[in-house]
Amino acid sequence: MPPAHLTLERLMHTGLLTCAPDTPLREAAERMASRRCSSIVVVDNNRAVGIWTERDSLRLDLTRANSLDLPIRHAMSQPVHSLPGHTPLAEAEQWFRRHQCRHLVVVDEQGAPIGMVSQTDMALKQGLEPYLSLRRISEAMNDTPLLLPGTMSLARAAAELLRHDQDAAVVSCSPVQLGIITERDMVRCIARHPGNTPIGELASRPLLSVGPDDSLLHARDLLIDNRVRHLVVKERNKVVGLVGFREIINGVEHRYLEQLQQALAQRDQALHSSRLNLQLAERVIEASLESIVITDADNRIVFVNPSFTHTTGYSAEEVIGRTPALLSSGRHDAAFYQAMWKTLHEQGYWRGEIWNRRKNGQLYLELLTITAIQDNDGNISHFAALFTDITHIRENEDKIRKLAYYDPLTGLPNRRLLEDRLELAIRHANRSQQHLAVIFLDLDHFKQVNDTLGHAAGDELLLDVSRRIRGRLREDDTLARLGGDEFIVLLPELSEPDEASRVARRLIDAIAEPFNIHDQPFRIGCSLGVSLYPDDAASAEELLHHADAAMYQAKQEGRNDYRLFSHNMNRQQHQLLAMETALRYAVESGEGLSVHYQPQVDRATRTLAGAEALARWHHPDFGPVSPAEFIPLAERAGLMVPLGLTLLHQVAAQQRRWLDRGLMPVPVSVNLSAQQFWQHNLLVQFRLLLAEHRLPAGLIGIELTESVLLDKQQQAIPLLYGLRELGCTIAIDDFGTGYSSLSYLQDLPVNSLKIDRSFIQRLGESRSSNAILAAVAGLARELEFKVVAEGVETEAQMQALGRYPVDLVQGYLTGRPLPAEDFARHWLSRVRCEG
Repeated sequence: MPPAHLTLERLMHTGLLTCAPDTPLREAAERMASRRCSSIVVVDNNRAVGIWTERDSLRLDLTRANSLDLPIRHAMSQPVHSLPGHTPLAEAEQWFRRHQCRHLVVVDEQGAPIGMVSQTDMALKQGLEPYLSLRRISEAMNDTPLLLPGTMSLARAAAELLRHDQDAAVVSCSPVQLGIITERDMVRCIARHPGNTPIGELASRPLLSVGPDDSLLHARDLLIDNRVRHLVVKERNKVVGLVGFREIINGVEHRYLEQLQQALAQRDQALHSSRLNLQLAERVIEASLESIVITDADNRIVFVNPSFTHTTGYSAEEVIGRTPALLSSGRHDAAFYQAMWKTLHEQGYWRGEIWNRRKNGQLYLELLTITAIQDNDGNISHFAALFTDITHIRENEDKIRKLAYYDPLTGLPNRRLLEDRLELAIRHANRSQQHLAVIFLDLDHFKQVNDTLGHAAGDELLLDVSRRIRGRLREDDTLARLGGDEFIVLLPELSEPDEASRVARRLIDAIAEPFNIHDQPFRIGCSLGVSLYPDDAASAEELLHHADAAMYQAKQEGRNDYRLFSHNMNRQQHQLLAMETALRYAVESGEGLSVHYQPQVDRATRTLAGAEALARWHHPDFGPVSPAEFIPLAERAGLMVPLGLTLLHQVAAQQRRWLDRGLMPVPVSVNLSAQQFWQHNLLVQFRLLLAEHRLPAGLIGIELTESVLLDKQQQAIPLLYGLRELGCTIAIDDFGTGYSSLSYLQDLPVNSLKIDRSFIQRLGESRSSNAILAAVAGLARELEFKVVAEGVETEAQMQALGRYPVDLVQGYLTGRPLPAEDFARHWLSRVRCEG
């Protein structure tokens, strides 16, 4: 059972996905798929009036063309199950079991929805790790998974999942490759594909697999780490089952019922045994797993059971007639025993933990209960003691407590323990009228260590960093690790605030010293933010938040430095949070996002040869937001993939409109981020994009920076060839500014190289820029690549490019980025189709 003080507010997901009752099912399904949500709440007048889940999507008649155009009110489930946010988790658990549902809307005091809790959240976020680590996958898996052929239609597959009451099915995509399609996939697919689409094209693959003897904890961690919901269970390379959150939950509930039944059976047996004669009672005592000792009124042992011998090592013959003092460990003083006997005589029993010693001298901890037995006259005639060896239980509790309060890698306090210590430090500082400081420390460019040297080296570096920081702090200071490369330093009892600045500088100098990783010296930096009590905040949460804001400011202003918190920083953080929320809405709705087109012209004739699509964002409150601001914001918020997909569809739709107007559009190249390029279904997305907008080959191109292909050149080759087969041109952007490797150019199907504007701007001023431009242009010509010069702004630069084999130019000199209509009026009208 969860702790009584925990409520639904601590467990719920606050990013609640909602829609209006008239929202078409197609739009609702698309939004669920984009947000990776298992349900959408239908809200009317700020009240939840219905809910539509992944399971409900299976009930749609996908054979009807207009089935997804119906308003969601015709398909939603109602009424909505809801509870207030202050409801204890224990009460919510009983509520789930009583109503047999999978989702629960959390509402505020006015009844407005504020979050969502699923049955999966209740089952997997309440400390089940010790239990799951002891259970094998074979005990909980679905050993009769649904197997569907890849040729089956999407509509038929939905019906099969519903008919067999399954939330996933294994799909035979090819004779040698399996995929999987789940309820979540169905929501995504029905929003984007007709009902007769073969599921072999839509199934996710490759499948992650586990063995039947692996633990459920291992399966759960794989599901969470890889953000998937099902794993295939294989034995001798053969599929023998399927395991997901549903099977784990059912296994937990099944085990709970078994234990409950066992407990009830033991209780009934005990009640029945109490009615038996003395001989049967004696046998029960002898078979008990608890050690039992009975003494007379003078505390002389008259009976022990076999479990006593097993626990202590003493036989009955060795202890009968002696007192239990022979087990004394020497750890408890006389006052302890005097208090125990005083309680025993006054209350008739004593219960507590006590250290004793076995016959071989080994100490053990026992949970002991002593009861005084009275005769018919009310005098004590015997004492009965029952005890259990709880040494291992206490050791395990200590281990679990350590896991709950300490970081498993570094052994440092985690956020929970840090917050406890910070609260105590604040109360002490308030009483003693002293200062304390919180330092938020984040390593600079730590991701590069993991990417280049591997995660094992990254863990080794984190251990070295923690030891080095700990060595620069006082004994009473606290160093905690929040996760990743983020650390918190708590400095209590500061006589003056300037001490925090001196410590911050000392930590920066300590981190700056070289580290030795894999027998090679390695240097990193760190950025620190400092907040002070009571100057900056009065609560633990605010101090941590303000230190985080100051650290972020240090990163923004050059890294490897520290910043003291100021309230202006807090306003900037709120501005960034508001901007991130607005950008998230813009990506979901498409409002305010647009594409500008910058022409690429032939250097010799200055005629239009192509264009580059550039993202633009205009917000009602923030106004026009520069890409230099919202692109990094999208990267931090994990929005690059949906943002890129939105812009791709805008470009493709615009190309279709130009074609329908009788204009001959030119190829438009779109920049792909690393996250978007390495999606498992990239080729499917492009194939559907071209089909949806009925675009001929050659009108959509992609631009990639060299860093996208770094360390994954072999994996990139089939992807790039697949894009080329779809008619997409491929350009390497900002060539020469990153980790340039000439070897991959001969393997990748690249069409053009784009020389970075930094080289163009220094033409005629830097011999190195001239040499690099000549080398890149010559290399491209030998490899039959086109060369595009970016950032051409002056006629002098244009003339200087004439000395090199440069094919296309792009820059303010030849054309600024323009909205679609202006671009068509200035450029496409000149190449209108004849006849």
